Amino acid sequence: MAGKYVALLRGINVGRAKRVSMADLKALVEGLGYRDVRTLLNSGNVVFSTGVAPATAAARIEKALVAEVGVAARVTVFTAAEIAKVVEENPLLAVAENPSRLLITFLRDAADRAKLAPLTKQKWDADVIALGARVVYVWCGNGILESRLTEALAKLLGDAGTARNWATVLKLHALMTDMK
Repeated sequence: MAGKYVALLRGINVGRAKRVSMADLKALVEGLGYRDVRTLLNSGNVVFSTGVAPATAAARIEKALVAEVGVAARVTVFTAAEIAKVVEENPLLAVAENPSRLLITFLRDAADRAKLAPLTKQKWDADVIALGARVVYVWCGNGILESRLTEALAKLLGDAGTARNWATVLKLHALMTDMK
């Protein structure tokens, strides 16, 4: 039975070194035999259907990126059900008035959540953090560039996570919901 997935590529189209057109990304994912492939925005978001496990899909996309376009990028794959849960369980909607300053960091491994628990006990000025099952919700009250919390997250996670703003997460959820 095929599942609906979203692959989130870390660092694609950020800077000059990791440019991949979304048309090339779509073709690459289709070339792996995945179906219903759609990309969103120009930042490494691709939705697809397949019968393989999420971790297998992520590894295959990572390998194909290097082999076919010469770009190394970490790929994190979430199921449609996981994305729906991220949307349903967002505990920061009451404080977040701007979807571009509400970040969701997707973790490659749920075990990395333990590294982040101490951050929830600290004061972050206008920022707020909450942990989900395999995501971190972050409200950047004074903006993303002013956030010490996003810096701390990046330092702790390295390439083990990738962030998307709330507007993008909602668009990905809608794309997955509209799939056959």
